[in-house]
Amino acid sequence: MPDVASPRAAFPRLIVRDADAAIGFFEKALGARLIERFAEPGGRVAFARLASGDFTFSLSEEVPEWGWTSPITLGGSPVLMQLDLDDCDAVAARMEAEGAEIVIPIKDRPYGKREGRLRDPFGHLWILSRELTA
Repeated sequence: MPDVASPRAAFPRLIVRDADAAIGFFEKALGARLIERFAEPGGRVAFARLASGDFTFSLSEEVPEWGWTSPITLGGSPVLMQLDLDDCDAVAARMEAEGAEIVIPIKDRPYGKREGRLRDPFGHLWILSRELTA
């Protein structure tokens, strides 16, 4: 019998200051496609879902009175999003070209991965990684 408490799926929701700008960033930097976007009558994006390969994630506009605060408001992000990629260098270059900041350069690590960390223009931290082959 299936456990009714087991999630059917899980995906992160990133809180950002400008959801439409974030959608554009992720479309260009990650090749993401917009699956759905819902805005309130005043135009604030309440929810947008994107997908890049098998990775699905969502965005919502910052609403401090609801406790939805972006990393920019918080002064940083306590969460690291990790993407396992075929070419982390190319994705890092696209992200940087779209305004992301390199926090830790992409390079071969002694634990068998090529990886580094970037901060997107909305304050979220991303580890871009690929397995090194012998």
